Amino acid sequence: MPHPIFTTPFAKVYPLYVNKAERKGRTKDEVDRIICWLTGYDAKGLQRQVEAGVDFQAFFDQAPALHPNVALIKGVVCGVRVEEVEDPLMRKIRTLDKLVDELAKGRAMEKILRA
Repeated sequence: MPHPIFTTPFAKVYPLYVNKAERKGRTKDEVDRIICWLTGYDAKGLQRQVEAGVDFQAFFDQAPALHPNVALIKGVVCGVRVEEVEDPLMRKIRTLDKLVDELAKGRAMEKILRA
């Protein structure tokens, strides 16, 4: 049975990412930049996905291209090591969680985007 997050609308979680960042003095634009960097969506494509109400499965299935540096993202989020997550979709979701977490913790954008 698939994890419930897979069928959760991305648009339901997206505002939570933005709120988490904004509570720590970061911006929606920075969250969008991270999501676009990770998935290959441009700003309009991201907005279309949010408005369409696609679930996480479709959001990542329809993503233009995962960034080639995604393998450089390591560490723990929600008590789980991102690089050890077996399920490919869950790993992508946890990776996104990790990037937003780094933003909220004040990490420099260049380091978050593994530049």
